[in-house]
Amino acid sequence: MLYVTIYIATLVGANLAVAWLGPEAMPIIAFLLIGLDLTLRDRLHDLWRGRQLWPRMFGLIVAAGVVSYLLNPVSGPIAVASVVAFSLASLADAAVYHLLAGRSWSIRANGSNLIGATVDSLVFPVMAFGFAFPSIVLGQLVAKVVGGMFWALLIVRVRSLLKSRAA
Repeated sequence: MLYVTIYIATLVGANLAVAWLGPEAMPIIAFLLIGLDLTLRDRLHDLWRGRQLWPRMFGLIVAAGVVSYLLNPVSGPIAVASVVAFSLASLADAAVYHLLAGRSWSIRANGSNLIGATVDSLVFPVMAFGFAFPSIVLGQLVAKVVGGMFWALLIVRVRSLLKSRAA
């Protein structure tokens, strides 16, 4: 349940931050929030495998869009762009995550984040702002991938620490 709450809060925070701060803030938002969101998607993938993974993930994405809109109706176009972009990015991310089965969680998470971040970086700015300059797409992609690597490393370390304390 903790991952679900953090996942939704992260997407809502990203949507509202983009709506309030505009495209100029997107690299920081991408690093801190979207990198985390892509990485949490992979944790949820493992937790929900075979237990309605797709309906649950889509439900979380839509819930985050609805909450974003309810908290700030002006963020409507951002919320819609987020739902579409993150749905497509999640599908791409999940496909790569699945193809990397048998590898360590860090390799699967970072490999799938690269694809998910690419899809999100191409779709989101076009839908939200009507444009996607190559420099914006590249900046978003780098920020999301590096952010995802940061969060994946942090999650692995925290999980390791918790396991060692439980032993």
